[in-house]
Amino acid sequence: MVCAQTIRLTEETDKQALLEFKSQVSETSRVVLGSWNDSLPLCSWTGVKCGLKHRRVTGVDLGGLKLTGVVSPFVGNLSFLRSLNLADNFFRSAIPLEVGNLFRLQYLNMRNNFLGGMIPVVLSNCSSLSTLDLSSNHLEQGVPFEFGSLSKLVILSLGRNNLTGKFPASLGNLTSLQMLDFIYNQIEGEIPGSIARLKQMVFFRIALNKFNGVFPPPVYNLSSLIFLSITGNSFSGTLRPDFGSLLPNLQILYMGINNFTGTIPETLSNISALQQLDIPSNHLTGKIPLSFGKLQNLLQLGLNNNSLGNYSSGDLDFLGTLTNCSQLQYLNFGVNKLGGQLPVFIANLSTQLTELSLGGNLISGSIPHGIGNLVSLQTLDLGENLLTGKLPPSLGELSELRKVLLYSNGLSGEIPSSLGNISGLTYLYLLNNSFEGSIPSSLGSCSYLLDLNLGTNKLNGSIPHELMELPSLVVLNVSFNLLVGPLREDVGKLKFLLALDVSYNKLSGQIPRTLANCLSLEFLLLQGNSFVGPIPDIRGLTGLRFLDLSKNNLSGTIPEYMANFSKLQNLNLSVNNFEGAVPTEGVFRNTSAMSVIGNINLCGGIPSLQLEPCFVELPGRHSSVRKIIAICVSAGMAALLLLCLCVVYLCRYKQRMKSVRANNNENDRSFSPVKSFYEKISYDELYKTTGGFSSSYLIGSGNFGAVFKGFLGSKNKAVAIKVLNLCKRGAAKSFIAECEALGGIRHRNLVKLVTVCSSADFEGNDFRALVYEFMSNGNLDMWLHPDEIEETGNPSGTLTVVERLNIAIDVASALVYLHTYCHNPIAHCDIKPSNILLDKDLTAHVSDFGLAQLLLKFDRDTFHIQFSSAGVRGTIGYAAPEYGMGGHPSIMGDVYSFGILLLEIFTGKRPTNKLFVDGLTLHSFTKSALPKRQALDITDQSILRGAYAQHFNMVECLTLVFQVGVSCSEESPVNRISMAEAVSKLVSIRERFFGDEET
Repeated sequence: MVCAQTIRLTEETDKQALLEFKSQVSETSRVVLGSWNDSLPLCSWTGVKCGLKHRRVTGVDLGGLKLTGVVSPFVGNLSFLRSLNLADNFFRSAIPLEVGNLFRLQYLNMRNNFLGGMIPVVLSNCSSLSTLDLSSNHLEQGVPFEFGSLSKLVILSLGRNNLTGKFPASLGNLTSLQMLDFIYNQIEGEIPGSIARLKQMVFFRIALNKFNGVFPPPVYNLSSLIFLSITGNSFSGTLRPDFGSLLPNLQILYMGINNFTGTIPETLSNISALQQLDIPSNHLTGKIPLSFGKLQNLLQLGLNNNSLGNYSSGDLDFLGTLTNCSQLQYLNFGVNKLGGQLPVFIANLSTQLTELSLGGNLISGSIPHGIGNLVSLQTLDLGENLLTGKLPPSLGELSELRKVLLYSNGLSGEIPSSLGNISGLTYLYLLNNSFEGSIPSSLGSCSYLLDLNLGTNKLNGSIPHELMELPSLVVLNVSFNLLVGPLREDVGKLKFLLALDVSYNKLSGQIPRTLANCLSLEFLLLQGNSFVGPIPDIRGLTGLRFLDLSKNNLSGTIPEYMANFSKLQNLNLSVNNFEGAVPTEGVFRNTSAMSVIGNINLCGGIPSLQLEPCFVELPGRHSSVRKIIAICVSAGMAALLLLCLCVVYLCRYKQRMKSVRANNNENDRSFSPVKSFYEKISYDELYKTTGGFSSSYLIGSGNFGAVFKGFLGSKNKAVAIKVLNLCKRGAAKSFIAECEALGGIRHRNLVKLVTVCSSADFEGNDFRALVYEFMSNGNLDMWLHPDEIEETGNPSGTLTVVERLNIAIDVASALVYLHTYCHNPIAHCDIKPSNILLDKDLTAHVSDFGLAQLLLKFDRDTFHIQFSSAGVRGTIGYAAPEYGMGGHPSIMGDVYSFGILLLEIFTGKRPTNKLFVDGLTLHSFTKSALPKRQALDITDQSILRGAYAQHFNMVECLTLVFQVGVSCSEESPVNRISMAEAVSKLVSIRERFFGDEET
């Protein structure tokens, strides 16, 4: 009886510990933790495993369930626990010290969460641990020296954190260790010699840290190694000649982006199981070993960006031996010192080869017809060599090709029309060769073409109209050829065109006015042709940076609107027949940025141009008198009207200020959180640091006031000071709401409230100001719509796809925190681009909590909320539809706003765009494009400007992003996904298309 009672008591201990754990965790689906209740036996709970004898909990497996919350310290009461798996969730905060009580624990996996703080030293008390995986979190400081006592440890994975310090020598005591992973940290110094004792090690990855010294000598002793990655450190010196003999079991070897010198060890070819050998971006010299052909299992060989070879005829002999490697998928020897003729036997390389890169050498000869045998080839890079001869038509048989880079050679003959068969081709670089004949019209069938560069050849004929039908073309360069005829009107169809270069041909006719439709243009180079007529109206091309119309036969006047092209860095209008006045503003102020020489009929301009003054006809005397009288009468009437308005305003202002002061005094009495800030900063300090709130310190304005830049404290820390206009209705409540929302929360993606000022100005008027960390890159709205913003300091560049995706993930992570991790959930209620601030690293910070609502109760099934105050406007276009029907603030309203924000980030269109009429919305506009794979058609043109240099499937990536935005912005709240799910999907997209390859 006593024994039975003891068992019940200990079972009850485990049960209570798990219920405490559950109380601090939330689950989207409620499928797993829903079974954790009194109606079911403890050992029947989902994810819980019990021992057969004592029925104590021995295992908890909750991996990949998208759980949010903190890890309860009560988990330390599960004294019989042997396995704890919390991987791939959204747990935050620190790892509880009580985990160190689990002396029976053998398996601990908390990877891919949001855990922070330092790694608890007390984990070294878990003496039975065989697996410890804390990778992909936000852990800081060093790896505990005490971990050297975990003698049973087999797997230690701490990669993708923010760990610093040295590599603990004590880890050499872990003689059972088979896997050690420290990738993506900031650990520095040399690898200690004690590591040589880890004879069972098979996986050793310390890539992307700050290690230095020679290749770690103790690693040579780890003869069981299968995977070795030391990429992205500062290792130097030479590799031992017997490298391959010492590490005979390697399958993966990554040593790129270091400072290794000397030759490649021949003995690497003795590693018969080697699959991937990657040593790019070092200083290796000598020949590439012929013996690599013995590596029958080789899949990847990357030796680019070294100094291999000596520009001699035998440098490429190794390629002949590689034909024995039938599984090869990747070969990259670009930017070395390889010479000799391109061998015919490259056609005999593996049919599984997807990339062949030999660019940036001095290879001669011709491209063999047999290149068509490489049926899996996606990238062919032979640029910047000495190749001659014709381009084989068999190249068009490679249907998987995406990139053909053959620039800067001596290739000749006609461009094969068969290239038009490669429907997925995205980059075709044939510039700087000697190609003749016409441009194949078949290239118009390459509907995914982003960059077509045919410049500096001997091409003739006209520019095929089929090229103007390419929907995604970003760069079109046909300069320095012999092309004739007009520049076609349908060039205006190239909506995404960033650069158009047709310079130095024999083109004629007028410059097409449809160029005005190419709103993405930054480079427009038409010089050295025979264009005639006036410059067409292209005032909408405000993104132009380089405009060259020189050496043509253009006439007419220079348009005044060109002075408004604020981004224009170079303007060349020389050697034409322009006449009339030269503008004096904008780029025309700087003679080093513009040229108008060779136009004999021009006048005016800035003095340094030394042009004749322009003749201006003076009006008649009587006409002049009449104009003066009219001006005086108009000015007098305007002054009288202004005086009346001032009197009315002052009367109303005095009445309003009395009311505002009364309201603010009441707010001060009822809102205690502000009072804790009262003494931190005074009105006088803010007045001084902003030059008396001078307009020269003004950096923006919002719903309830203006924002100034200032510097506070002994370190002159830059801050943003939001001064509220208390005369505006709701400003005082906005002040209180923002303090309530930001007073007790901390997150890397929320703007940090430094302090507040609740005082009086020098005239005794009430004064309220909020002081934030200064964000040097302004707000997201400035980056998405730079041409619409009149404020100074507009961004000079555009955001790439991955930068936009990172910003979206930052915002979503902040909302997950507000909705889930705060003591009471907080609905922001005004998510929009102008409320997303960007720091120097373009990390996003959600700001402006003036409309935020503290939600006191939230039912996750019905989305019903009880809250502290009702009624919210938000911003038109971003506010959820239910708000317009009297609905209360909710986290699902934030989800809707985020969805609209996400769509705007990637389409570049505001939800209030004039396009959206007659029931069409940004949501429906995007949703209708997805089934038709028209993602590129709706994408912000500026995204494509830099995308052509990136290696990813843009259509698929953008489609997946748009699907997340559409799922968040469904009209009904019950149909929207949660913010946690949105974060998960966006992170998965980033990892899939931009995540690091195994290094």
